Parts: sequence; C-alpha cells; structure tokens
Amino acid sequence: MNVAFFLTPKKDVVYETINSTMRQALERMEYHRYTAIPIIDEEGKYVGTITEGDMLWKLKNTPGLDFKNTNKVSIKDVARNVRNTPVHVRSDIEDLISLAVNQNFVPVVDDNNVFIGIIKRSEIIQYYYNKSLKVIE
Repeated sequence: MNVAFFLTPKKDVVYETINSTMRQALERMEYHRYTAIPIIDEEGKYVGTITEGDMLWKLKNTPGLDFKNTNKVSIKDVARNVRNTPVHVRSDIEDLISLAVNQNFVPVVDDNNVFIGIIKRSEIIQYYYNKSLKVIE
C-alpha cells in the first residue's frame, strides 16, 4: 500500500510559511485548536513543524517579548524543538508507520521535496481498526 492512500492534501492542511509571524501562527493554531503545524518555505518545501511549546519558550526566554509584539517576530526566529520527519509520497506503509509511532502527523513531500500534505496518525489507526473489525466478522 502506498502512503498517498492516507494523504490529506496541502489545500486541506493548516500550515504557515517561514516568513509568517509568531502572532499569525498562534492565532491560526488557536482558531483550529492545533498544538503543532507544518512550516513551508517560499518554494513550498517543508522546513519543519512549529509547536505551541516552541512559541511559549520564545516568549519566556525573550526579554520584552509579550503577546502584543509577537507580530514582530518571524517564526523562522523561533527555535523548533520537534522534528516531524517527512515521508516521500512514494514510500511504503512501513516507512510511514515507523514515523507515525512518534509523530501525530507525518508531512508528505514529492520528488522535489515540496510539501504536498500530511498524514494523520489517527487516520492510520482508524484504517487498521476498521480493517481488524472486518477480519473479526
């Protein structure tokens, strides 16, 4: 089975660009109730994942920084502590599962390392759960 089976396409994914501000990322994450989102660069390539914790540590460790002026801080200036390793769209299911064990979502890239979407761990679990129910019946 190909990992593309589980793909949530980029158009349906909440993400930020590397030039976005902390404020933009925080507000987007709050609105969607996410704790982490992918970051892509100007060429559409996946560059990492930013978390609420990353931004909280930036607020705590930057003198004079408060929520009001987070619109002046680029997310490229926020240290990221979580590395969600991407999977290639043509990878096999074993590669995907080995990453999903430790990641809530797995970013998916194409042949040019361009971000094309994510695969949610919950969808993998749901698929195999449903499959196991069919075996039991």
